[in-house]
Amino acid sequence: MSDIIQLLPEHVANQIAAGEVIQRPSSAVKELLENAIDSGASDIKLIVKDAGRTLIQVIDNGCGMSETDARMCFERHSTSKIREANDIHSIRTMGFRGEAMASMVAIAHVELKSKLHDVELGTKIIIEGSELISQENCTSNNGTSISIKNLFFNVPARRKFLKSDNVELKHIFDEFYRVALANEDCSFSFYQNDKEVLNLPKSTVKQRVVGIFGAKYNEKLVPVSEETTLITISGFIGKPEFSKKTRGEQYFFVNNRFIKSPYLHHAVNNAFKDLISDGNHPSYFLFFDIDPKFIDVNIHPTKTEIKFEDEKSIYAIIRSCVKRALGIHNIVPTLDFDKDPAFSNIPKSSNEVRQPTIKVDSSYNPFQEKEPKVSSYSPSPKVKTDNWEKLFEDLPVPESQPQQTETISKSWSEDSETTESAIFQLNNEYIVSRIKSGMMIIHQQRAHERILYEYYLNSQNVEGQSQQMLFPKTISLNPSDIELVKEISDRLFNLGFRFDYLNKNSIVVLGSPLDIEMENLEGVFEELIEQYKTQSSLEKRDNFALSMAKSMCINKGRTLSITEMNSIIDNLFACQTPNATANRKPTLITLTLEEIAKKF
Repeated sequence: MSDIIQLLPEHVANQIAAGEVIQRPSSAVKELLENAIDSGASDIKLIVKDAGRTLIQVIDNGCGMSETDARMCFERHSTSKIREANDIHSIRTMGFRGEAMASMVAIAHVELKSKLHDVELGTKIIIEGSELISQENCTSNNGTSISIKNLFFNVPARRKFLKSDNVELKHIFDEFYRVALANEDCSFSFYQNDKEVLNLPKSTVKQRVVGIFGAKYNEKLVPVSEETTLITISGFIGKPEFSKKTRGEQYFFVNNRFIKSPYLHHAVNNAFKDLISDGNHPSYFLFFDIDPKFIDVNIHPTKTEIKFEDEKSIYAIIRSCVKRALGIHNIVPTLDFDKDPAFSNIPKSSNEVRQPTIKVDSSYNPFQEKEPKVSSYSPSPKVKTDNWEKLFEDLPVPESQPQQTETISKSWSEDSETTESAIFQLNNEYIVSRIKSGMMIIHQQRAHERILYEYYLNSQNVEGQSQQMLFPKTISLNPSDIELVKEISDRLFNLGFRFDYLNKNSIVVLGSPLDIEMENLEGVFEELIEQYKTQSSLEKRDNFALSMAKSMCINKGRTLSITEMNSIIDNLFACQTPNATANRKPTLITLTLEEIAKKF
């Protein structure tokens, strides 16, 4: 039997390793921007074409590289940051493992120009698919310029699975924000297809947030500051009234490195408890400074996840300082025990104060008998089941599968009384109807959600009806979400939305679906974007419909008329799946006479 284990060729190993570090164009953007920061640059320019497919270029005015370093930076595990394993525990730079550049040259055409500040000529290197094409001296500005062209040109499978330009551009925006927010003392500019998208001069943290997300954030932010022996926290949180359905503006930075931490995110959410509505998310831009020996940043290829030595203490500190910031800035109500405001402004009367008098009915006899009053209560009216009216006259009954609808209708007609049924609302949450075998209880909110879900699911294939708005509504979004709106504009149009792009941070809504109330418009719009960001492409059509249904359905606690209850039942049984919501929660239950008898 011959030997079958062998070493992979270097270029194949690099392509496989590149899959861990460079997953999409935004991954290359992240690595290049972080390298520019590590070089000490004070001015960084990002240029992309076709959402990074054709070109990703980063130009900085950092320290530059010598001829030898320029060539060595493309070798695997070549780094200037560490010399031994223990150095990782004191690392404060963005990169240190020497994998990014080697990964990029394995799957793209790369051109590098770099020059030290104290020399006349720089170095130009061209590498394609890990193969050195040329290396020569050249004239160049101080610092480094790296161009990544034709990403994944030799890995067609990876290139094939890239998303649309708008989606990939959204991810590039996200990486750009993360680096720009953490380095406010550096100026940044961003160009997409030769057009300047963002220009951020050197500033404070608050000015940088406003520069990225719009001028409206000036009034939305509350400063946070806390210094302990374990960690120093600074930054800003958004006021509760500006919480949104989308999760976009949520940033943690540890030693200026962006991280993701569901555990610490829970700490912030806990501090906002009872201050924001369910389903809304607070904004935060929090910076943690901590001794590197208390954290481990080397647990993930992209270094966006880290381990804390004492995570529980940090959780408690974050929760406490966020609550304190909300309290200091009068976001959380406080009690003043020194003075009761109810007594602070008592009106003074110029009229003479008189003693009140009491009138007595001298003819009243408590022992005199009275005739009993006749009660005005009358039983609930009987409603014919074959005369139900529609709750939404403009809402067409969804087309259902003939066989399934016939089965449901037959079951209902056989189980119900053929003449009349009593119907009433229980606790403003359930619709109860008497049927032949016992009773049926319908969850009014879930039933209405099911009706709307099937309606909006079917309406995505045709142009939806829209109501023109007398006063157009401006909705603020960050630039990356604007790109997603462009991606889903056709679906939004089919749902009935009519809008135009106002600037890089906002859109103006000119028309909306018929059933949306104006005060709910922004929340519905944000929830649709959030659904698109969090769901896979196969689920997006369903989740658009589900998001609209959840936003538009009636809530528990709402009193319904007999007509409305009948209409919900009528529309529910016209659905393809009337007995459950899209999330498989039951919309109705039945209790037979036998089941009721067993309770006694």
